[in-house]
Amino acid sequence: MSKKNRERKYGSGEAPSSASGGAEMTKFYWILGAVAVLGVGIVGYSVGSKALSSTVSEPIEMAGLDDPAELMQVARGVEKGDPDAPISIIEFADFQCPGCGGFATQVKPLLEAEFVDTGKAKFIYYDFPLVSVHGHAFLAARAARCAEDQEKFWPYHDILYRSQPRWSTVQNPAGMFEDYAEDLGLDEDEFSACLKSDRHADVVTANMQLGYQLQIQGTPTILVTQGQGVGRRVTATLEGIREGIALLQSGG
Repeated sequence: MSKKNRERKYGSGEAPSSASGGAEMTKFYWILGAVAVLGVGIVGYSVGSKALSSTVSEPIEMAGLDDPAELMQVARGVEKGDPDAPISIIEFADFQCPGCGGFATQVKPLLEAEFVDTGKAKFIYYDFPLVSVHGHAFLAARAARCAEDQEKFWPYHDILYRSQPRWSTVQNPAGMFEDYAEDLGLDEDEFSACLKSDRHADVVTANMQLGYQLQIQGTPTILVTQGQGVGRRVTATLEGIREGIALLQSGG
């Protein structure tokens, strides 16, 4: 496929939101621990689902996700860093959200250098597309998961956020998503087949439900946790994350 040149005007979207505290985090970690254990099996399920069906660009109907046991078998974040790091920095985000774009391009590189690259923390990304206001966010989340099939989730994550002003306002960004896969050297036929299917729609839908269970309402929402204990929500800034981690480490 030849490279397509598309330049679009920047579009509006959701600003970042945050909240303090987080008593619901005990339930979250119970869910998250099981998700981590089941992660490998979930990938196999997703990759095998109806590869030739129509493109899915919105949440799908899934029975039983209000049951934590059912939810645990599908929801799955994407980790970066040492899996045994004592601290987890967790983001619920929307690829079409400008606030998430700012966090990804300005804050995340700094926190990675300070915490993730040094082994002090790992970073976990959960899909939370705000589908009522961001019509392309669900498809973008699926596209990143298609890139993950070829071990390119994080480079694709980065290119989606860097290019957000261009693809976020086009009528149909699927062709641009294929361009980005080409730019990263992915197998174009494999990526295209994935994008034009329902593959990973279950995982993205379940991640959204997990966010709802945690009473997450906006993006980016950042949480910091230590071990399997109760954690806290923090502001989506480097200082906010530093403060949250310091409080966890001091037992505060």
